[in-house]
Amino acid sequence: MRLAFALLGLLLLSSVAAAEEIKIGVLVDLSGPLTTFGTDIKNTLEIAKDEINNYFKEKGLDYTVEFYVEDTKVDPNVALQKVQSLHAKGINLIIGPMGSGEVANVKDYVTSNKIIIISPSSTALPTIIGFATPEDKKYIFRFVGTDDLQTDAIASELKDLGVKGVVIIYIGNAWGRGLYETIKPKLEEAGIEIAQPIEYPDQVPADFSPYISSMESELNKLIEKYGREKVAVVAFTYEEVYTLLAQTPEDSPLLNVVWIGCDGNAKSGKITDALEKVKRVGMYATLFESKGPAYDKLAEEYAKRGFGKAPYQYAMNAYDAAWVLALAYVEVVKEKGSYDPDAMVEKIKEVAVKYSNGEYGVQPVSGRIELNEWNDRASGDYAIYYVNEKGEWDVAGIWKFETKSIEWKHKPKWPEVKATPTPTPEKKETPVEKKETPKEEKKEEKKTPGFGILIAAAAAAYALRRRA
Repeated sequence: MRLAFALLGLLLLSSVAAAEEIKIGVLVDLSGPLTTFGTDIKNTLEIAKDEINNYFKEKGLDYTVEFYVEDTKVDPNVALQKVQSLHAKGINLIIGPMGSGEVANVKDYVTSNKIIIISPSSTALPTIIGFATPEDKKYIFRFVGTDDLQTDAIASELKDLGVKGVVIIYIGNAWGRGLYETIKPKLEEAGIEIAQPIEYPDQVPADFSPYISSMESELNKLIEKYGREKVAVVAFTYEEVYTLLAQTPEDSPLLNVVWIGCDGNAKSGKITDALEKVKRVGMYATLFESKGPAYDKLAEEYAKRGFGKAPYQYAMNAYDAAWVLALAYVEVVKEKGSYDPDAMVEKIKEVAVKYSNGEYGVQPVSGRIELNEWNDRASGDYAIYYVNEKGEWDVAGIWKFETKSIEWKHKPKWPEVKATPTPTPEKKETPVEKKETPKEEKKEEKKTPGFGILIAAAAAAYALRRRA
């Protein structure tokens, strides 16, 4: 009997040992300017892990997936350190990093070591972050629309609103600068004047007052030229833009125009830092938005676990990236007998299509995944979010990729200029000045006018009578 139990135990152990762990690194921001989105990705991948492992079990596949999460703070140098650390642990598949500057900084290392990464949120054009040809970017995938699409959407916004001049502020990294350089020729072609652009450092400053002052100066020039309701602010920033707004004076002209945001600051929880000001300027921010058949199920599970109402788009992209990596890995090992990074590159493209078509019995949450020659997502719509009067993010419109036009639900309106009240001075009683009267005058004031003359006359009469 003991022998039977021992044999059973060995069988169970061998069964467990036979399940190969698919190790996937996750590089997200958990303590920097994209914390809202990084935490969202981490939470959503917890759901993906459980669902993928259940899928493997149901299909009789001896695999499990495990995620190794690292915080990069959206710092390119930290991202490289984390990639190197994961690689040292034998991890060759990574979801992330989030920022384009991070992707630019890790590209040489991941390429030379054949590490495959899928970023759910890096959007800068390949040429801006250092890729000359698609072959240079062979091991780097991005499951999000690039800035070429996003700037088309933003340019459409500005044209629809009749804007004639813009002040653009951007973070001085590959992503922020890339957005500016990508939209610049599009706005020039549309006849929209761009004031002197304002760049702040990648190491986000604590005090934005010098940049606020520069923005005000440039904005006033445009207002004088075109009028207030023909001018807007465009912010290519992360969530720190809400710190900037919090530091903006109440009487600043910046609060009298519409602000146009982007995917770096859309749907941010940091709006509470300056809620009334954000409500005033709207912050009409574009965000790649594509939903697939499995979205509702994921959103339900997300809410059930207490993560919030529903995951953001970047988290949905990461969820699909996890499925594609896991399914592709299994097929490569089945066909090759072991993992092969070059075969994996080709398999990812194939699996993305099959996964999008529902051929595995599971469906994407972020919609159809079509990749271009650069291994970037080739199409997709953009939602335009704004902060409504309730202080909540809401959909203002949808930019449609197919028509290159916007379907507005809430078209932006310029805020009314707040009249600066002139303080009413307090009424103070003016004290009556008391003048000292000379003693002689005081005595005279007590006398009846002409009294001295009467005395003199009486004295004269008395003298005449004595002579008589």
